[in-house]
Amino acid sequence: MSLSEEERRSLEELERELASTDPDLASELESGRPRGAKARTILGSLIVLAGFAMVIAGIITQLVVLGVVGFLLASTGAYWLLAGSSLRRRIGRRIGRRDGEPAP
Repeated sequence: MSLSEEERRSLEELERELASTDPDLASELESGRPRGAKARTILGSLIVLAGFAMVIAGIITQLVVLGVVGFLLASTGAYWLLAGSSLRRRIGRRIGRRDGEPAP
């Protein structure tokens, strides 16, 4: 379904207004790079995998320091991965409410 001429003009006007009011957001939207939750998920997963690889390398080479750094890296990646998840928000809401209050 194609847009009518009036709809196209309105859309172009909105795009120009966005570019003039918030150029950073406009450039991010035009670039197509992952942002927000998607970027956090990708980055967190890569950090967790790198951490596990370091732990395994530490075990193979018997370097305790390498294993510890790998564990810390994997833990950081897991936190980064789960920091914006809905599960964390739901658990936080349950912990924050008082006894007898209904769930949100």
